Formats: sequence, C-alpha cells, structure tokens
Amino acid sequence: MGKIRIGIFGFGKTGKVVANEFLNDSLFTLAWVVRKGQNDHHKYASRLLGYEFDAGEIFSIEDIDDNFFIERPVDALVDFSDSTGIYLYKKAAEAGIPIISAISKYEQEEMNLIKSYAKLTSVLYSPNITLGINVLMVAAQILQKIAPHADIEIVEEHFKGKKEVSGTAKRIANVLSLNEEEHLNSIRVGGIVGRHEIIFGMPNQTIRLYHESISRAAFGQGAIFAVKYLIGQPPGMYTMETIIAEMFRQNIPVY
Repeated sequence: MGKIRIGIFGFGKTGKVVANEFLNDSLFTLAWVVRKGQNDHHKYASRLLGYEFDAGEIFSIEDIDDNFFIERPVDALVDFSDSTGIYLYKKAAEAGIPIISAISKYEQEEMNLIKSYAKLTSVLYSPNITLGINVLMVAAQILQKIAPHADIEIVEEHFKGKKEVSGTAKRIANVLSLNEEEHLNSIRVGGIVGRHEIIFGMPNQTIRLYHESISRAAFGQGAIFAVKYLIGQPPGMYTMETIIAEMFRQNIPVY
C-alpha cells in the first residue's frame, strides 16, 4: 500500500504545525497546501518548515479551478483555513475525496454546504479536532449520566491575550446542557496554552476531568487520527465525538 496523499487548506500558525505533523508521519505524503494570497507561491511547505526535500507545493486560492483536484489527486483533504475555505472544494467532494474540517465556526449557510458535501463523500467536522478534548467530552457525558445530580462547573484557562470565551468550553457546556453564564468560568494568565477542566461535585467527593494543550501539534495528531478513520468510510457526516463514543462502547471492560 502506498502512502496516503494529503492536501491541506490553510498555512497559518496552526496550518504550518499540522503540515509538519503529516510530514513527520511515514504513512503520509503531503501533496499540496492551499493558502490565501501569493505568499510562497509554488514553493514547498517542507522547505519552509526546514526539511531538505520537496513536499507540499504551495498554491493560492486563485489556483483552484474545476481541474485542480483532478490534476493533483489526494486521498484526503484537511481544512485548517477559515470558514470561507469550504466554498473552494466542491469539486473535491464530487470526486469522492474525504474531507476533514477543523474550522472553529460555520454560519448556517456554510453548515448546509458541508452537509451537502456529506451526501457525496465522507466528511468529518470537529471544531476542536484534538483527540484529548473529544475523549474528555465523551467521558463527561458518561459521568453525567452515572451521576445526574452532581454539581458541574467548567473552567477554561488560556493565554493572557485570548479575549473571547473558549469555543471548546461553550461546546462542553452545550453537550452537558449547562447554562454558559452560570457554569462556565474563564481564567487568563501568561504561560498557559489552553486547559479545560470539568468538575463534578458530589457529597463527600469530587471528580475532575481535564485536558491541557501543550502544543498546536495536538491538532495535527487529531487530523492524522481523523484521516486514518475516515478513509474507506461511506459518505456521511462524522465527528470526533461520535468516533470516540463508538470506541468507548467497543472497549468497555467486561467483568
């Protein structure tokens, strides 16, 4: 079996780290990268990231035409650009190329579009694609069902410059059916990349579940996990949460 060919949309801070993770994994070959503007046009992502071989030729969004995905075939497309990127790869969906999107937020029109792609190919959409945070959310939902009367608080900690409330924390509150204003607590201090904690308070005991981001490389590892799962799956919408939940179900210890 040959290497899995990957195309990436987005080459900002996170996109570069994600590209680097694919370049470091022997199962994959980075075919190309699409970014806004003409910066580093037709250079290679591998060279820009310090490697001494050519991989991941850089294209501009202006290069995307009806033949782009035919002339430069890939086995999966990974999107770390922004919400507008979704308008550029309709032809990829029509060609049956699996799509992994880690965009933080889509408007309803964009969600409708990605759902239409899911009728043509397998599409995995997870705003936070890290493996750990999705394990955290699934585990929290299980614990909430086991102890439905527990008090629950969410604490999200991020670097000092992050002004908005964590979208991941909002997602956790949503899946646990908690009011954000009442149960979501934010901390901003230097030295923290990102940390989410869910505290379950019960008589005479507490249970704390937490996930801490050490590096953006976690997004790349999540994307690699998603690609491995998605290739060969039938058309449809997938999420990291549903995949992890199914793995929980399959791996429950039997006593």
